[in-house]
Amino acid sequence: MRPPLPAGTILQTRYRLLRVLGQGGFGRTYLAEDQGRFSELCAIKELIPPQSDPYALAKSKELFQREAQILYQIQHPQIPQFRANFEQDQRLFLVQDYVEGQSYRKLLDQRKAEGLTFNEAEVVQLLQRILPVLAHIHAKGIIHRDIAPDNIMLREKDNLPVLIDFGVVKELANQFQTGMIHPETWQQGGTVAQHTTVGKLGYAPSEQIQTGRAYPCSDLYSLAVTVVVLLTGREPQALFDDNTLTWYWQRWTTVSPGLAQLLNRMLSVRPGDRYQSVSEVAQALQNIYAMPVSSSPPATGSVPAISVSSASPALSGASTTTHTLAVGHVPDLPLTRSNDPSSNPSISRPHSSVWDDPLAVTLVGLGLVALTGIGSWAIVRAVLNPAPQPTPTQSVVVSPTPQPSPSPTTSPKPSPSPSPSPSPSPTTISQRLRLRNGESAIETGQLVARQRAIYLIRGRQGQEMSATLLTEGTLMTVRGPNQETLAKWVRAWRETLPYTGEYAIEITPVKGVEQSRYDVEFTLNNPAPPEPSPSPTESPLEPAEPIIDTQAVNFPPGTSVTTLSDRAGPSVIKRYLVRAEVGETLRARVLDGSVTLTVYDPSGRPLPNMTEERSWQKEISQSGEYQIDVIARRETDYTLEIGLRAGTPR
Repeated sequence: MRPPLPAGTILQTRYRLLRVLGQGGFGRTYLAEDQGRFSELCAIKELIPPQSDPYALAKSKELFQREAQILYQIQHPQIPQFRANFEQDQRLFLVQDYVEGQSYRKLLDQRKAEGLTFNEAEVVQLLQRILPVLAHIHAKGIIHRDIAPDNIMLREKDNLPVLIDFGVVKELANQFQTGMIHPETWQQGGTVAQHTTVGKLGYAPSEQIQTGRAYPCSDLYSLAVTVVVLLTGREPQALFDDNTLTWYWQRWTTVSPGLAQLLNRMLSVRPGDRYQSVSEVAQALQNIYAMPVSSSPPATGSVPAISVSSASPALSGASTTTHTLAVGHVPDLPLTRSNDPSSNPSISRPHSSVWDDPLAVTLVGLGLVALTGIGSWAIVRAVLNPAPQPTPTQSVVVSPTPQPSPSPTTSPKPSPSPSPSPSPSPTTISQRLRLRNGESAIETGQLVARQRAIYLIRGRQGQEMSATLLTEGTLMTVRGPNQETLAKWVRAWRETLPYTGEYAIEITPVKGVEQSRYDVEFTLNNPAPPEPSPSPTESPLEPAEPIIDTQAVNFPPGTSVTTLSDRAGPSVIKRYLVRAEVGETLRARVLDGSVTLTVYDPSGRPLPNMTEERSWQKEISQSGEYQIDVIARRETDYTLEIGLRAGTPR
């Protein structure tokens, strides 16, 4: 492993490293100053590829860029903002906001040292404040996969929980450690190479550990494990029985029946038995804690009510709504009882005994005889005609000692609602096609955003295979049996097969399209005979017109230079718009990537003064909006620097 960079190192002429915040076998995190943003603190994560050969480095760059694009989509005040990613000295870096505060793991450790844990009001408050964050990322098709007390920070400035560490670097490292290229790459035979295991043991659900698949309910499972760990102060291994697949967390803490039922459903082993979305959990919480409170005093032994806003000062903050919740314990009874009537006004001093009256004694005796007869008759009737057992309610009651039944703490099934929520829809639709020589097939389907269809077709070396999209709105990526990408984001592909094996054609919606129907035609033919065919030669398909992805450039306050990283190719042209005034100097320079630049003035005319088409600089003579196009002949990642300064540069 390469040693960490020393303090004081400046990356990208902008980020000054202060110290190492943490380090593992797959990466490390630095605390740094962003000198381009008034020395604001930021966190810089470094990926350390397990292998050092050029192929591993190239693949890690590709995957790192792909995951950075996912993080770039997330814009939420309770998630550290993604700022940039770059490569320097064959090291890969990712820059995010720095969160000043403590993790819930450290907060729990501090409480355990005092013999305390989190109470029900505090974990309910945590749920209310973290569920909107999960709803935000799930709406974008992103699963966190690594929710645990270590990855939830309590931010000092506003006392809000912040979700950190999306397991990106860990997932990349796992892919190389297991010999993978990417979780979705295909081996010969059309099977996934190996799944990645992202998530902490005990916190991640079984489907995530065993198959690598994760759904919104997988994050809800991990959140429930986090909550019971905070309530009990014990790790999941001490709360879960591997033999019976049962959680025994209620043995170590007492909460209201409603919260217990909610957590037990979130902790269901089968994904289909859990809440399927954040909205379902939020609705269940509202049903539990928004019940009206009676104004009459509670009866003896009833459950007292407390307010959610009564959380400890460490967790108090911008609370908006105060709900009332039940705490599952009985009020303490007096330890001593006085026999002096003066000490208890409700006890009156007796004047005479009832046993002094013979008539009263006779009546009491007759009453006892009658009660004895009725009781005997009731017992005989109960033995001969046992009453049916009442239907259990949804409240979860667990005895202090676990019963010998296989699943003593399994939460009961909720009564069916009129419109049950569907199971999480898969993001990948896979189908194997069997084409013989000379055959063609047309497949039709419907895709939504973040969904894809993969068709697997087996071919022999020397055969000609083609795939053509007959409708708009989707693109194809073709991979060979050796996991090599033969074509990416194209509408038509035809090639003489270089290997014998199974080829994967992946169809995805065009960026920005929420729903698209596709028709795709596949053909498989043997090589043409040497003699000329009487049929006319088919004209080659024209390349699809590239998509132009436009982005306005805004310079951070106090700076005149910004660095942008993205991906370009034949099917996508990245266009940056910069507003410049007369007398200012505009410059653009490619720092990394096999791309070229074309700059247009506000009237749309291309401008000269190019240096190998990778660097451009000019004093502006016409105010307006200038466009900088990044063009690539093949799919590639790039880093571009854009600057705008007043006056002529020295």
